[in-house]
Amino acid sequence: MYVLYINVIYCMYLIVTGHLISVDSAFLLHGQEQAVLVSPVVDQHDWSCVRLVYQITGRGSLHLHLRPDSDNFDYRLWTASKASDSWLIASVDLPNTTVPYQILLEGRPERSSGNSIAVFEIHIVPGYCIECNFEEHHLCGYSNNWNPNVNWYVGGSMTRETESNLLENHTNNNQRGHYMYVDSMYVKHFQEVAKLSSPMTTVPMAGCLSFYYHRDQERGNIFSVFTRDQLGHFEEIWKPEVYVTPSWTLVSVDIKAPHPLEVVFEVAFNSARGGYVAIDDISFSPEFYKCRLLPSTGVETDCDFENGLCLYHQETAETKVWNRVSVKPNAYRIGDHTTGSGCFLLANTRFTSRPGYVGRLHGPLLPGNHKYCLRFYYLIYGFRKVDSSLLLYIYDENNVALEKAWSLPETSRAVWTEVEITYMKPMLSKVVFVSICTNLRECGLVAIDDITIRLGDCSLPGQCNFENGICGYMQDRKEDKADWLRVQGHTPTSYTGPRGDHTTGVGYFMYIEASLMLPGHKARLLTSELRGSSSSQCLIFYYHMYGSGTGILSVLLRRSSGEREALLWRRRGEQSVSWMRAKVDYYCDDRHQVIFEAMRGPSLRSDIAIDDISFNRGPCEDPDDITPYSGFSEYFNEIEN
Repeated sequence: MYVLYINVIYCMYLIVTGHLISVDSAFLLHGQEQAVLVSPVVDQHDWSCVRLVYQITGRGSLHLHLRPDSDNFDYRLWTASKASDSWLIASVDLPNTTVPYQILLEGRPERSSGNSIAVFEIHIVPGYCIECNFEEHHLCGYSNNWNPNVNWYVGGSMTRETESNLLENHTNNNQRGHYMYVDSMYVKHFQEVAKLSSPMTTVPMAGCLSFYYHRDQERGNIFSVFTRDQLGHFEEIWKPEVYVTPSWTLVSVDIKAPHPLEVVFEVAFNSARGGYVAIDDISFSPEFYKCRLLPSTGVETDCDFENGLCLYHQETAETKVWNRVSVKPNAYRIGDHTTGSGCFLLANTRFTSRPGYVGRLHGPLLPGNHKYCLRFYYLIYGFRKVDSSLLLYIYDENNVALEKAWSLPETSRAVWTEVEITYMKPMLSKVVFVSICTNLRECGLVAIDDITIRLGDCSLPGQCNFENGICGYMQDRKEDKADWLRVQGHTPTSYTGPRGDHTTGVGYFMYIEASLMLPGHKARLLTSELRGSSSSQCLIFYYHMYGSGTGILSVLLRRSSGEREALLWRRRGEQSVSWMRAKVDYYCDDRHQVIFEAMRGPSLRSDIAIDDISFNRGPCEDPDDITPYSGFSEYFNEIEN
């Protein structure tokens, strides 16, 4: 595949008056499928909006990607494939970021005559895409739903056709600015409607929508504000309580957009003497109207319990049901999830195993109006599963339960199992882990570990847990003698290999089967080609090396320039009966691949497994340099406080 990269130089936006830039199928080289337009580096930390004027002729598609600096991956934000005989406007939100980035426009015309993609204007403007003061010539991407008799028009300095145009623009408090208005003078039928629609949101948003309006109703008009989703469903969010406003009036209304939607300003007239409605200065704040939110900076949400409870706490009025413990891993019991030999939280230990208690573990308060991705791991020890053994709730700041977000599934097993939940609340909220015991038969052992909370949803590029395939990883057919295998459950050879995957305990992982190899044979698994970064990267993965004949697991770096492969990380011999975490710092500023190389040891008990690979902007916070406990304990059920 050939990719044409075109660098465009501009400060914050590009406008080529009378010219356009395009990619045409007639000019594609043999084997070329796309052309990519790359912006210079943009260092814009606040929320921004990319506004694009484009046209697709024939068949093809246009994609907009975000390329953060110091990141191996591009993130697709928007795509279009509908042909049009006129220019279209797209608006794409860019959330707050502390990392410089580039914008990529990828044009893909299909390989037949008459297919092309053209771009006329590119703007990157501060603020949210639904914000507008109507001073821009393309009206911030707002569109009018055309009606032969009543429509929204631009009012202000350039037009003087009706009485409504004599209004002073609110932005500048004079008649030189612009606003949008709709007038009833051309109404022909009862209940004729004019609709002005905002751009469709492209990221989850919730907060306070504000705008100014001016209204004069002589014989009747109905003014309402709606939201409309991609399926065409409308929801009214505001309508005025007065017929006439003597001056511009501010309106603030809550808006929740967990999925794409647009804001629609609708006016219906009863007659030609129905007056007029004007709007101006539409703005958005991520805080709900009249909601006072605490600052969200510096809130530490993650905890692996290696050095205490972090910002998590138990209710002081209750018996301390949750205890921080460590377990020596052996063939009958696995250690903590983080390192295999560290600490985790255990509820219902022998010190509190009595009927009639509720143990609550509260997380830190987080600001509302944001989508969060919560991940944690749990483990149950040898007792009949009861739904109330472990529950997850979302509480508000007054300790009122807003939602039961999760409970134990029917298939829970005695392995570390991942839970992944995306949630969003309009107010301050926190996660609360609850364990309830009603009688002695149901008071078993429940453990949790490695709680993380991130902004956004739970699916990100650069991560692979092998649940839905191998994520573009490739077997090295040239330099190895065997393949990595993707399997579920335990491996076939006794006393080697894991009992389940690391992600959920019952999912998939990659491993080498020693019985299919000879001593010294290697299996190599390669990532797809990574772009490279100007700063360090942190590679995190989990590995399992258990068995008396375990060989060597290595992580190597292969540059596209053909230099000799560099060793990044290595472990030799048996490490633990549990999954272990590895953190690897590395730096590479050009295209490269990362290789996971496993070498079989001297005996059949030499299975090696990997799982849950992720690439993150580095450096790693605390690279793992300590070899964890490995071996057996004569006290198989020993728990250390």
